[in-house]
Amino acid sequence: MDDVEILQRIGALVDEEHQLLKKAEEEGITDEERARMKELEVRLDQCWDLLRQRRARRQARLNPDEAQPRDPRTVEHYLQ
Repeated sequence: MDDVEILQRIGALVDEEHQLLKKAEEEGITDEERARMKELEVRLDQCWDLLRQRRARRQARLNPDEAQPRDPRTVEHYLQ
């Protein structure tokens, strides 16, 4: 996945998150939707982490395409 694809994925995840947030404010959400919001948060963290890895590899003159998404538990723990 290249930078453009990652950014498009981020945009789609953010759109879904905003829809759920709006629904939560207007009418409330189910436990399933609440779990989906947490999943979206983790996936967004993974995408941003992957972009940072790609940028760091590019700056180090390494192939950014060799950056790999990290395990969600690693990313979530790292960012907290």
